[in-house]
Amino acid sequence: MISTEQIKSLREKTGFSVIECKNALEQAKGNEIEAMEILGIKGQEAAQKKKERETKEGLIETYVHNNGKIGAILELNCETDFVARNPEFKELAHNLTMHLAAMNPKGLDEFLSQPFIKDQEKTIKDLINEAIAKLGENIKIGEFAIIKI
Repeated sequence: MISTEQIKSLREKTGFSVIECKNALEQAKGNEIEAMEILGIKGQEAAQKKKERETKEGLIETYVHNNGKIGAILELNCETDFVARNPEFKELAHNLTMHLAAMNPKGLDEFLSQPFIKDQEKTIKDLINEAIAKLGENIKIGEFAIIKI
């Protein structure tokens, strides 16, 4: 039997709904690692279904490293203003901009394939797909730039 603590722990780690976490844990027979893999696949499927949706909203995020010698600016798009104001969307934008400044990718494809600086187990594309699954909207990276002195 799956405990409330297991569901809560998985929910905190993944951001998926209680029901989705419970179902994944049941399918994985209580194994949290397998449940996370199940939810990861579910997130990728959700992202695939939403990828054709138009993204007309979003925000511009900036990051300047504390030494003042490198900065980045990023356009992160979503479907609605409601999601654009969501704290998780804003945190995603901040993390992506910080990653840009640290890793200096040469283009979008390189950026999407890079391991995320805060979690080397995930790529930037994985991070975006997780956000799509959590927030229920298509999310796309628009323009970005890195400035160095």
